[in-house]
Amino acid sequence: EILFILMGMIDSSLDIQNKLLEWFRENGRHWIPWKLKSDGSIPDSGESISPYEIWIAEVMLQQTQLKVVIPYWEKWMQIFPSLTDLAEADLQKVLLVWQGLGYYSRANRIHQSSKILIECVGFNRDQDPHSWPVGIDQWMSLPGIGRSTAGSIISSAFDLPAPILDGNVKRIFSRLLAIESTSSKGDKRLWELSSFLISNLSPRDFNQALMDLGAKICTPKKPSCSVCPIQKFCVAYAKYDPHNFPKKEMNKINPLQEVGIGLVFNKNGELLIDQRLESSSMGGMWEFPGGKKTSIESIEETIEREIKEELGIVVNVGKKLLTFDHTYSHKKINFTVHLCEWKSGEPKPLASQKLLWVSPEKLVNFPFPAANSKIISELYKLLGIEYKKL
Repeated sequence: EILFILMGMIDSSLDIQNKLLEWFRENGRHWIPWKLKSDGSIPDSGESISPYEIWIAEVMLQQTQLKVVIPYWEKWMQIFPSLTDLAEADLQKVLLVWQGLGYYSRANRIHQSSKILIECVGFNRDQDPHSWPVGIDQWMSLPGIGRSTAGSIISSAFDLPAPILDGNVKRIFSRLLAIESTSSKGDKRLWELSSFLISNLSPRDFNQALMDLGAKICTPKKPSCSVCPIQKFCVAYAKYDPHNFPKKEMNKINPLQEVGIGLVFNKNGELLIDQRLESSSMGGMWEFPGGKKTSIESIEETIEREIKEELGIVVNVGKKLLTFDHTYSHKKINFTVHLCEWKSGEPKPLASQKLLWVSPEKLVNFPFPAANSKIISELYKLLGIEYKKL
């Protein structure tokens, strides 16, 4: 079926490319910092630029919006301005810089990839585009790099015709062909269309035009079809309601989870923190001990039990510091945090990889998941400490 559709588009493909590129020249997001040369100018057609900045941004953009990513990317480039700087950094520093961006496994995979890439690119050679791999398979062999991310890196850095299929492009092509399905079969057809339409003359601009069209015109809700440059080719616009493509999945409502957290102090005023197992969600990050409340216990009993199970110690649960909700992509958690006093037992990492007693002032030197920043901020208010993030 897709072959018949594509055959019917052969005469239209060049028209689609030209209309998109013409629209992009006037309306595109030409200011995205990692798509520019080191002097801030727009690269010429066929000109290669260093993939380092693009690669970091593309991984950050997985699951995260552009406006959120930009300040994190700018901070990253100040601290790790080159592949060499990144490859020589320890994971804890990488996680600390990533802190607040979420989906922390991405930071782990970037760090792993930097060790692999430095062997290929060489130390202090990452600003030379010719020292980087250009093959789709080479990029996809790196941890956390899928086909669309690889295609975006290759087309953006080298102006080579590598197709992409991120969320924006998938939505455009689903409407262009009026494909409802979000199945692997539907994706296969969309990949075929992306490969078929990619411009050989201006692949960098064409892929960016698609992403910009999805962000500005062919939006998830209320698409601006009246000003879409490829409206006349869109089957969903001609025959249906574009808003119904691709088919929306029903959002599963997850119940609110209650979690108790204990800030355990020793007699020296130091706090006990533990490091999450590498194999767990947010592996390598630090946290305050605690866990999920059961239906038959109070939050104070939860904190006592969890700390005994996780650390093998007994604590006195003192006054409540704060309660707050934090929303993740798949769940919402209500955190209740209490100040605790270490009573007996020797702390052991029974459910983590490492434990440390640290003075409260030094908490900012450790990478914590985003929800913990509220806890640290409230604790610093209580203790009269100025809260300065990295």
